[in-house]
Amino acid sequence: MVQSECWLLRGVLSFICLLLMCINAAPDLCKPLKTVKDDLNISKRRRFMKINFPINYTIQVHYEEVFKLRNISRLNMSDDEEPVLKRDLQDLWLTISMQGIKKVLNVLPVRHPTRQKYLSNLDNLFKQFEVVYSQQNPPNGEREYPERIQDIFDRLQSDEGWKSVTPKSILDNCYRTMLCLFKECFTKEDDRYDYCDENWRRGNKTT
Repeated sequence: MVQSECWLLRGVLSFICLLLMCINAAPDLCKPLKTVKDDLNISKRRRFMKINFPINYTIQVHYEEVFKLRNISRLNMSDDEEPVLKRDLQDLWLTISMQGIKKVLNVLPVRHPTRQKYLSNLDNLFKQFEVVYSQQNPPNGEREYPERIQDIFDRLQSDEGWKSVTPKSILDNCYRTMLCLFKECFTKEDDRYDYCDENWRRGNKTT
């Protein structure tokens, strides 16, 4: 009886050790994401994405690429048959953010200071984060998006539904929705902001 209990205890301890090893081996999603956040700070967004462009300069993006906090709230509305998971929204955020950066890069001359001193580096940071994100969320061929999420992905590839936006607004939305969708990486115990609340940035000059 004692021997059986010893074997059972060893089995439990081995399982715990294996679980801890798996957790430690998992990529740290927050580290590269915080690097992205540092490069998305308001001073850089204002300098490189507004001041370096002509006044009222805009580019064409899909309506769905204007991804704001209210879009997250709308997509999160209860649907018992097809609930939207946080990963669905994170996948969407990553696709829209990287696509938006590419569209700005496509209109910039090779020697433009925003390309050379800022946006090319930000694009690389997103690519590095995408690698870590894919390791933590490996593709699943059997996984399907809820219909309202898949519809957005489909429209992102269409030739219809265009909207004029400023380059800075693309990164503004990217920054704010990132804090909401990955708030476990940024929220502190004494944080007075709910990053998923559309009004959280009022009075906050750092956003």
